[in-house]
Amino acid sequence: MTAASRRVLVVEDDPAIRRGVVAALSFAGYKVLEAADGPRGLELAETAEVDLVLLDVVLPGTDGLEILRRVRESRPTRPVILMTARAAEDDRVGGLAAGADDYVVKPFSVRELLARVEAVLRRSPERPRPVDVIECDGLVIDLSRREIRHADGDRVELSEKEAELAAYLAANAGRTISREELLRRVWRLDPRGVTTRTIDMHVMRLREKLRDDTAAPRRVLTVRGKGYAWAAVEAGQ
Repeated sequence: MTAASRRVLVVEDDPAIRRGVVAALSFAGYKVLEAADGPRGLELAETAEVDLVLLDVVLPGTDGLEILRRVRESRPTRPVILMTARAAEDDRVGGLAAGADDYVVKPFSVRELLARVEAVLRRSPERPRPVDVIECDGLVIDLSRREIRHADGDRVELSEKEAELAAYLAANAGRTISREELLRRVWRLDPRGVTTRTIDMHVMRLREKLRDDTAAPRRVLTVRGKGYAWAAVEAGQ
């Protein structure tokens, strides 16, 4: 994927630094979103479709390390690079411990910034493509209509959560998804202190509607001790 198709969020309260970073990224071909304070930065970091977040540590409203912690809970695979002051070793160590992918130390050069952005994007997995229609095993799963159409003409309605669960698993086909990630991304709940039994019940009902053998499933696979995985299929929009 080229820089022209990548979107970067810059969260920085210093106007001069923010303008410089935005200009450098834009000149390099990136599409850039920006935020000047913590609350707006957190909102965009969790909800906007971006490939990477450049995040200042010291921000008004909500500091960068808190934003990083929140993003790691809601968008665990989203790459984050921290921007820190030269003397702030504790911030750098704390940021890496909290899940930052890298950091740049102010003042930094445009060349260094772009090199770190490119390096993190190279080693970060591609975001899964949204899936609307899945065709597999002689059936069609139409997620926009929330129904399964079997080869014999039978149509089965999906609940909203069953459709969202199928969409998320299918968009990540071949990757094991933990119950905790499903709680965060599909149910939008903090998994701490929440039972994951509801995940198992929804998977069981989804398998029944798919006619996926619960004893030896071919579509929604159980990865013992880790979670669930959608077997690789051809998917169309």
